[in-house]
Amino acid sequence: SILTPEVSIHWDGKALTEGPGASKGDAPEGDPTEEVWKTYYSSIFNPARVKIGAMLKEMPKKYWKNMPETALVPSLIAGAQARESGMVATAETRSRGIGGNIESAWEVLREEAAHCTRCHLYKHATQTVFGEGPLGATMMFVGEQPGDQEDLAGHPFVGPAGQVFNQALERAGIDRAETYVTNAVKHFKFIPRRNQRLHQSPNLDEISRCKPWLVGELREVKPRIIILLGSTAARSLIGTHFKITQQRGIITGTDLAAKVIATVHPSYLLRIKDSQQRQHEKALFLKDLQLAR
Repeated sequence: SILTPEVSIHWDGKALTEGPGASKGDAPEGDPTEEVWKTYYSSIFNPARVKIGAMLKEMPKKYWKNMPETALVPSLIAGAQARESGMVATAETRSRGIGGNIESAWEVLREEAAHCTRCHLYKHATQTVFGEGPLGATMMFVGEQPGDQEDLAGHPFVGPAGQVFNQALERAGIDRAETYVTNAVKHFKFIPRRNQRLHQSPNLDEISRCKPWLVGELREVKPRIIILLGSTAARSLIGTHFKITQQRGIITGTDLAAKVIATVHPSYLLRIKDSQQRQHEKALFLKDLQLAR
């Protein structure tokens, strides 16, 4: 039966009948169908697609009292991050069981990230730009996010900052082909301006929503050395209050890898207008890469 103040509808398995309106007191207590529905709702709740603002817009909270499943929402949201991490771990375990190697687990992770809608950035970006490099690489470089050219090409660090990065690696004696290169945020965030797309730094919420993919990459690659390029990468893995200007160099007290080093992002070097200061900062950046090597 469906009871409303205006009309009631009843189905007995054979015929559908209509009755007069009813009050809340006419409904039986302990409806077993509600428990079945709440169990179903809990099982289909996708923690990777939690968008509280959109949820409240579609169904304002003043109507929640009429919906049995809304009693579950606070606990489901509170446990969303833990459940999502569990989903990533489960995908890893299953893929290893099938393929028996790390590559298959990484492929599953990359495929999941390719369809990520955890934040709004996917709506305007061309594609997810996942990390690249040999699994089991000694070094992992973590940047901020893909830029305009990376977004179009689908590969990390191929634009102007990537060229600065490649040149610095060569001078430091590091073969990029032997390293794993990725970003803290996998979608390009930008502001459209005429025929250009101007880079915009991701906020803490966007960094947080993308973190499970980065954690998954760390789990598969297991690098001995992690080089954090810029504040976004450092905030993602170290803490939201991290400041490159004050904490640059070797970072202690983490369980991310044997050694963690924080330095500036190559794009920072491109933004320095004073040539003398730019050369000075390039020398410091090179020193950080030599330390990693």
